[in-house]
Amino acid sequence: MNDKKKSYVLPIAMMFALFAMISFVTGLSNPLGVIIKNQPGVQNWMSQLGNFANFLAYLFMGLPAGLVLKRKGYKFTALSAIAVGFIGVGIQLISGLMPYEKGDNFLPVFSVYLTGAFVSGFSMCMLNTVVNPLLNTLGGGGKKGNQLIQFGGSINSLAATIVPILGGYLIGDIARASLRNAVPALLIAMGIFAVAFLVLLMVRIPEPHMEKKVEKAAVKDKYSAMSFRHFILGTVAIFIYVGVEVGIPNFINLFLTAPEAGGTTGMAMDAGAAGTVVGTYWFLMLIGRFLGGAIGGKIAAKTQLAFVSSLAIILVVAGIFIPSSISVSMPVFLADISFGMQVVPLSVLLFVLCGLCTSVMWGSIFNLAVEGIGKYTAMGSGIFMVMVVGGGVLPLIQGAVADITVSYMASYWVVAAGLVYMLWYALIGSKNINTNIPVE
Repeated sequence: MNDKKKSYVLPIAMMFALFAMISFVTGLSNPLGVIIKNQPGVQNWMSQLGNFANFLAYLFMGLPAGLVLKRKGYKFTALSAIAVGFIGVGIQLISGLMPYEKGDNFLPVFSVYLTGAFVSGFSMCMLNTVVNPLLNTLGGGGKKGNQLIQFGGSINSLAATIVPILGGYLIGDIARASLRNAVPALLIAMGIFAVAFLVLLMVRIPEPHMEKKVEKAAVKDKYSAMSFRHFILGTVAIFIYVGVEVGIPNFINLFLTAPEAGGTTGMAMDAGAAGTVVGTYWFLMLIGRFLGGAIGGKIAAKTQLAFVSSLAIILVVAGIFIPSSISVSMPVFLADISFGMQVVPLSVLLFVLCGLCTSVMWGSIFNLAVEGIGKYTAMGSGIFMVMVVGGGVLPLIQGAVADITVSYMASYWVVAAGLVYMLWYALIGSKNINTNIPVE
C-alpha cells in the first residue's frame, strides 16, 4: 500500500506544476488589460476582452477536453494542451512585436493579441480538465481529494502572485506603455511550456478514468453528470466563482492605475506599485490555499465554502460603501520575495483580503459538485470547464457597470451578487438528491 502511494508522488508533483502554468498564462491578461485600457478610445469593458477571449475558449473546449481525457487519457491531454499553449502565447508575442505607436490604429495589434489569448484559453481549459480530477482521484476523493486540490491551488496562487508584479514593472510608464512591454513575460511563458512538455513526456501518469476499447460496444448509458442536480448547480457556482476570482484583482488594478480625473476616476498609482497590491491578493490566495490544504482533511468542503462566502460578502459590501478618501498603509508582496508597505484606499485593502476567501472556493465547489458521481467524473470535469467561461463574462459585466455608473466601486455589486449565490450553493444547492443513480 505504501509503495502504491509513493508511486503517486511524481504525478502529483507534475499536476502541481501544471497548476502553476495555468495561473501564469491566464494571469497575464491582468497587466495586459491595464496596457490596453490606456490605449486611445478603449473603455473599461474593452480592457477585459483579452481576459474574455481567454475564458471564452472554455465554452468551446470544455466538452471536447472531457472527451479527449476520457478516450486518450491524462498524459495525452496534458501534452496536447501544452503544445496548444505554446502556440497561443506565441501569437500573443507576435502582437507585442508588431510595429505600433500611440495614435496608430490599434485594431490590428489588438486583433492578433485577442487571437493569441483565445488560443491560449484552449490550452488552459485542457490543462484544468486534467489536473482537477486527477488530483481528486489520487487523493481518493472526499476530504483528501479536496486537500490535494487546495495544495495544487497554492502553487497556482504563487504563479498568480508573480504575474501582476512582473507585469507592473514591465509596464513602467502607463502613459507610454504598449504590448511591446509584455514581450519578456510572454517569452518566459513560452519557455515554461517548452520545459513542461519535455518533462511531462518522460513522466508516467496513472490513467484511472481512460475509456477502455471494449467499452465501445457497451450499451449507451442513460445517465450522465448532468443527471445530478448538485452537479448542475455546481457548474453555475464555478461560472460565478471564476468571474469573482478574476474580477476582484482586475478591477483593483484598473482602479489604482486609472487617472484621478476624466472618465472613470482612479488613484493614478504607478503600475509597478499597483502590481504589488494585486500580487498581494494572489499571495493571500496562496496563504489561504495552504491553510485550506492543511485543514482540508478535517473540515468538510461545504463548511469551508459557506464560511468564506459569508466573509467575502462582508468584505466586498463594506469596501463598496467606504469612501475612497479613507486610506491605510498595507503590506504588499514585492518582486524580490520580500514585503513592503503601500498606501491604498481602505476599500482596496478589503478587496485584497478577499483573496483569503476565494482561495479555497474552487476546490470546495469542485469537490462538492463531483462528490457521488463516480464514473461520470471525467466527463463532468469537461462540463465544469465549459462554465469557467464565467471568468471572462463576469468581468465584462463588471466593466460595463463601471462604465455606466462611472464608478469602479459600484462594479463590485456584481461580485457581491456572485458571492451570495455561492453561499446558497454551499448551504442548500450542494446536496446530492440523486443517490439512486448507479455510479460504478
